[in-house]
Amino acid sequence: MSFILKKTKSDYVVDFVIYLSMTLFGLATLFPLYYVVVMSITPIAEVLRNGGFVIWPNEVTFEAYKYIFESNRIPNALKITVIVTVIGTFCNLLVTTFLAYPLSKRFLPGRNFVLVGIVFTMLFSGGLIPLYIIVRATGLLNTIWALIIPGLVSSFNLLIMKTYFENLPAEVEEAAKVDGCSDMQTLFRIVLPLSMPIMATLGLFYGVSHWNAYFGGIMYLTDKDLMPIQVVLRNMIVSPSVSSELNVNASDLQTLPPETIKMATVVVAIIPILIIYPFLQKYFVKGMLLGSIKG
Repeated sequence: MSFILKKTKSDYVVDFVIYLSMTLFGLATLFPLYYVVVMSITPIAEVLRNGGFVIWPNEVTFEAYKYIFESNRIPNALKITVIVTVIGTFCNLLVTTFLAYPLSKRFLPGRNFVLVGIVFTMLFSGGLIPLYIIVRATGLLNTIWALIIPGLVSSFNLLIMKTYFENLPAEVEEAAKVDGCSDMQTLFRIVLPLSMPIMATLGLFYGVSHWNAYFGGIMYLTDKDLMPIQVVLRNMIVSPSVSSELNVNASDLQTLPPETIKMATVVVAIIPILIIYPFLQKYFVKGMLLGSIKG
């Protein structure tokens, strides 16, 4: 016996309100990004004519992008950011995996003690000054490793990955052990191929964190050639002169307002993440759910 549910008028009203609310929320979320893109391609005359606020430009110019890429400062900062993001994300996943896999085994001696220590670090920290002293004492200042090693493991991500490993069928690993696989062979040949959703999810977390990080660059770097894109963008915003940050003559930027240069830099900093995210989105929800629900 089958039942066919028919929507009433109140159901259609509720659906309309929900869809309208979500649409308005989505538009409100996308508008700042749209405004940044529009301002980066709008000529200065039109910007000044509209009081600095343009919704739809009558003319389009890419002079701002021309200047920021000809300065060599932005391309170099992008290169540093890509290097830190790629190497940092790889190191993050590697160390997190090597910690989470043994901690997912209940027979591991001292497991509960280590887990308590990990949770403790989520609630309390040594503070900013001790961290800076450690980074300086280890010789990491003014190196890209200062942007990677201090945040090598996230306790939150570690617990998610540990829970994911616990939910994998124990029979699969037992079969690998019967076939003569060592613990490392089991991890790389059996466990990791089954863990691509959580790897992609946490890789996205770590990657976005590295790409958007600027505080470490401010704290640990003084060499401008090592500063990532977010630090350069931050310096452009707080600096009274954009030309000093781009290492170009102020006279070369007379045809462009500083805000246009800043907006173009923001767009350049956002585009790589926007390109990568759709390819990892399919793993995002699945990885988070499987890594957070035990049963």
